[in-house]
Amino acid sequence: MTQLFELFLMFFKIGAFTFGGGYAMLPLIQEEVASRGLMSVEELANFVGISESTPGPFAVNIATYVGLHSVGVLGSVFATLGVVLPSFIIILIVAHFFEKFKTNRIVKGIMSGLRPAVVGLLAAAVVTMGKSVFFKDGPVLDLKLLLGAAIFGLTLFLSLKKKHPILLILLSAALGMAGMYIIQG
Repeated sequence: MTQLFELFLMFFKIGAFTFGGGYAMLPLIQEEVASRGLMSVEELANFVGISESTPGPFAVNIATYVGLHSVGVLGSVFATLGVVLPSFIIILIVAHFFEKFKTNRIVKGIMSGLRPAVVGLLAAAVVTMGKSVFFKDGPVLDLKLLLGAAIFGLTLFLSLKKKHPILLILLSAALGMAGMYIIQG
């Protein structure tokens, strides 16, 4: 039981004091996991890869995997609760006060200023990841790049036409699979 509580507190601390999403948590997770001897750096790297490829938030996935690996099923539950609970508490507090102040001129200004900042952050992430995926060996124009750009453009066009997100996801997946089938043979 002590090990479960320690796991919960470790991930609660990580969830409470890390800002910027799951990837910003990674150095703290690595430090905590390594200092406690819960797993090796290589094992953690493997879990990072698994966490990136499974659906759901990265922080929840990595906490679940670390908890499962180190303590078992109950460990995954305690670690996941630990990493999620701080955000849940913070959102409840913000929601409570936001309801009281949402008509305030300053709060409205802050919220309208945050919207373009979020779009900018998302655009920066797309550019950074796009460069590492499509141009890792220098600027090379190939069929995969053109196919990816076409799928992205079509999805962007349809999203601007207010099509349902599930339709966009399914269409992108179908186009991607068809394109890869055509490219490979």
